[in-house]
Amino acid sequence: MDTRAAVLDDIDALTVLLDGYRQFYRQPSDPNAARHFLEQRFGLGDSFILVSEDDEGVIDGFVQLYPGLSTVGLNSRWTLNDLFVDESARGKGTGRALMKAAGQLAREHGVARLVLMTQVTNERAQRLYESLGWQRNTDFYSYLLDIE
Repeated sequence: MDTRAAVLDDIDALTVLLDGYRQFYRQPSDPNAARHFLEQRFGLGDSFILVSEDDEGVIDGFVQLYPGLSTVGLNSRWTLNDLFVDESARGKGTGRALMKAAGQLAREHGVARLVLMTQVTNERAQRLYESLGWQRNTDFYSYLLDIE
């Protein structure tokens, strides 16, 4: 498998993966909205998207990072907001390769820290993160406010 930065020509494959990712989080399938969201990311350049390709060049996973800042740390902090691997590629090291590529990209950009959130019940993802040296944050609570 190979990991690389996503390009606009990847949008069809990314649309399918993003729609699958959203369904994993119990959102209704909406490929048109997923494509529009990706078009916005490419157009605004406000995220970094990395993809993995299998030996035949088929895109089978992605990771998306959003740049941010830490006032306390006085440095850059990126949010690893999305990691998704197609079912056919799971258990083959694809997620691990994408996570390592995300870390490498952050190092290349001088980012001090990556952060992520995952569902409490997503134990498979938690095992992956912890095996790569990610540490569970027990010092802060996470809060959400829906703005209508």
